Amino acid sequence: MSATNVFENGLLSLIFENANYANVGDVTGLRGSSTAGVFWIGIHTTGPDDTSTQSTNEATYTGYTGAGARQSVARSTAGWSVASGVADNDSVITYGACTGGTNTITHFIIGSDQTGAGNAFLVGALGASLAVSSGITPSFAAGALDVTLD
Repeated sequence: MSATNVFENGLLSLIFENANYANVGDVTGLRGSSTAGVFWIGIHTTGPDDTSTQSTNEATYTGYTGAGARQSVARSTAGWSVASGVADNDSVITYGACTGGTNTITHFIIGSDQTGAGNAFLVGALGASLAVSSGITPSFAAGALDVTLD
């Protein structure tokens, strides 16, 4: 069984843009949150699985701490755009510059918490791995973080 594009767009808009999804169940449908909040996007060195937390295999290079670690993206149309069954980030997502150590970044996790184990909601592989060493600043260009429900 597969979801239709209409259903995928509706769910992605509800989840990422905090937009109401009308006519699911009744006319009012599925309602967005009264306070939308944010998602926290982390970068990881190996593929997380269905039991992973946000800290599973998370980047460890020097510079990926505090404000340089997981980055927030608002659950709104200012943070995400949904079209054709895909949710994309609207702005650049930039992590702390590496000042020591190395990592090879292969995956990302979208989750609930700024720090700690946190709930991992969605996981994905990068199109190509990123070797992080001194002077490298990992980032996702606007529109580069694609989330689908297929």
